[in-house]
Amino acid sequence: MVRSVKNPKKAKRKNKGSKKGDGSSSSSSIPSMPTTVWQPGVDKLEEGEELECDPSAYNSLHGFHIGWPCLRQKKLLITLLEYSKYLIFLVKGVNWCPPKKHPVTLTWILISDSDEDGEDEENGGSLTPALQLRKVAQEGCVNRIRAMTQNPHICASWSDTGHVQIWDFNAHLNALAQSEAEVNQGGSSVFNQAPLFKFGGHKDEGYAIDWSPRVTGRLVSGDCKNCIHLWEPTSGATWNVGSASFIGHSASVEDLQWSPTEDEVFASCSVDGSIAIWDIRLGKSPAISFKAHNADVNVISWNRLASVMLASGSDDGTFSIRDLRLLSQNQEEDKSVVAHFQYYKQPVTSIEWSPHEASVLAVSSSDNQLTIWDLSLEKDEEEEAEFRAKTNEQVNAPADIPPQLLFVHQGQKDLKELHWHGQIPGMLVSTAADGFNILMPSNIQSTLPS
Repeated sequence: MVRSVKNPKKAKRKNKGSKKGDGSSSSSSIPSMPTTVWQPGVDKLEEGEELECDPSAYNSLHGFHIGWPCLRQKKLLITLLEYSKYLIFLVKGVNWCPPKKHPVTLTWILISDSDEDGEDEENGGSLTPALQLRKVAQEGCVNRIRAMTQNPHICASWSDTGHVQIWDFNAHLNALAQSEAEVNQGGSSVFNQAPLFKFGGHKDEGYAIDWSPRVTGRLVSGDCKNCIHLWEPTSGATWNVGSASFIGHSASVEDLQWSPTEDEVFASCSVDGSIAIWDIRLGKSPAISFKAHNADVNVISWNRLASVMLASGSDDGTFSIRDLRLLSQNQEEDKSVVAHFQYYKQPVTSIEWSPHEASVLAVSSSDNQLTIWDLSLEKDEEEEAEFRAKTNEQVNAPADIPPQLLFVHQGQKDLKELHWHGQIPGMLVSTAADGFNILMPSNIQSTLPS
């Protein structure tokens, strides 16, 4: 975001005496100020200023709204969306990349792979972004939804009724894939569908849920009463959910993540400020538990490319990176924190490692920022001096910005969740109360698949 003087109402009042057709503009009488980098929570807008997006900062940027405020989303191989108004939405969008730089048409299907099944402009295809919707009714509000890694059309959803349900969305996926020529602008139909499986053994509603990326059908779910249940798939579309819960936290379980390399290991985080690592072979108690933040731990992300790294985000606006090889039960001797950032002024709402770069992660916060970080970067005084000499001017960037911070995206209200695109390096999808953004920063090296 950059800041600039822009107040049309004030300009109009100053130009009351101008005549029509005299060539004068209501904004021409206002001297323009040079654009500057905007820091939320640090900078304040003066009278007559407003924030404007700098389009040169993006290779691709699209926004859309479906009607209901979106609280959560979850990628399948791209993205599956979850809403707060009793509906699970399946959405397909096409043509979200700029034709000049990326002359292909991408199909966004929430329960499928990305497909280049459109045609480019030279071959007569339409490059106008479009949406098609499929809506499935669920009992109760959708707290969170996750898709099975191995079979993305199979999804698990948390309801505020306290139930966890498993769904098969294959028919809706096929319907979206077959209706590319007929774009449904309204998407008003709501499909009533029975879930494959429904579990009511939790003592309260919850938000934490995750499918194993290694064992097909294995699932864990955690509730607001600190209980975690393990789901084991059986023959057919059924699951055996353990009646005895895993207990290791003293407050609500906020997020769960399976290990990317160990079949029996998962991590959890809690309102009690701790993170626990569990091995299901060792019983119902955590293998190790440690204080992670001084406030609620809202989200965690296990690095799929560097499996020793675990990221966590807290209610106090901080986020940390830990090397699990250095964990210790003795807090005074625990040297596992390899990076800790106090950049945000509001709670961290989502965090996720890039599936393409082991050192890159994205973070969102309640202060309406989505940021991208590269932990491999360090401040280089010589490089900065060389750049300034080439440009013959001082770089217009605040001195207190961490060198690991690559990009700041703003403009969404009540930003809740982000996910990296599974096939396109550098592209993300974010959700907020006012809709969705699909973005690809211009300062991150990224190419579309051939």
